Amino acid sequence: MRMFNKVVIIGTGLIGGSLGKAIKNKNLARIIFGLSRHKKNTRLAKKIGAIDIIGNDLRIVRGADLIILATPPDAIIDIALKIKDKLKKDCIVIDVGSTKEKIVSKLNLIFTNFVGCHPLAGSEKRGVVNLESSIFNSSICLITPTILTNKKALKKVKEFWIKIGSKVVVISPKKHDQALAQTSHLPHVVAFTLMNSIPENFLFLSSNGLRDTTRISGSDPDLWSRIFLSNRNNLLSAITSYQSKLESLKLALKNEDKKLLIKILKVAYKKREKLG
Repeated sequence: MRMFNKVVIIGTGLIGGSLGKAIKNKNLARIIFGLSRHKKNTRLAKKIGAIDIIGNDLRIVRGADLIILATPPDAIIDIALKIKDKLKKDCIVIDVGSTKEKIVSKLNLIFTNFVGCHPLAGSEKRGVVNLESSIFNSSICLITPTILTNKKALKKVKEFWIKIGSKVVVISPKKHDQALAQTSHLPHVVAFTLMNSIPENFLFLSSNGLRDTTRISGSDPDLWSRIFLSNRNNLLSAITSYQSKLESLKLALKNEDKKLLIKILKVAYKKREKLG
């Protein structure tokens, strides 16, 4: 059953393109428009069936029932300001940015029916060429309402993500950013830094362990530098905590304290088991 007549996706990369394809597969919209600063992305998105019509400029948002802002976090607020006077009164606006507090606080004041979202899906790959509509199946989508969030819009957005195939978790924008700094942004920092610390002439001796551990260091550097900066304070706190844990392991190693080393590794082992 269709939930929307016209959907506009601004940012037809991996997540935006995958969402478009999922919406089409579930028949949740009559027509999907797509717009991206990289025109080849929108052309490819249409070719592979993620969108129906390529938009030339932001005027495509007129008459839309749902706007999906799927650009890097630091571009979302700027786009929101440019489209705010072009939307019909009951249009729902969501973003899929990986940081929430700043975006939600701003967009709540710009749009009557804004709901902050963050699907925990995707991969280190980039671009609509790597889209996969099934990435939302059984994945978690974090929704970050506040006291300003329209309840009717919130209910419909929850229903939308459930129909896409996601499990909805409601969390405050502040707690979202604190948590994602630890569970997503810090792992990327560690993976990038680990690759930078290994001498290039030793790489040919690497095993699957290094490949598995550093897989996400193959993520887009431009995108992740923007994500890091968008959650700067929380990420700095996470890095400080990580450095403390690393220093403890370093000290145990320096003192040849096998008992402490085993204790440290066991704690990590038991936590890892909880990930499934």
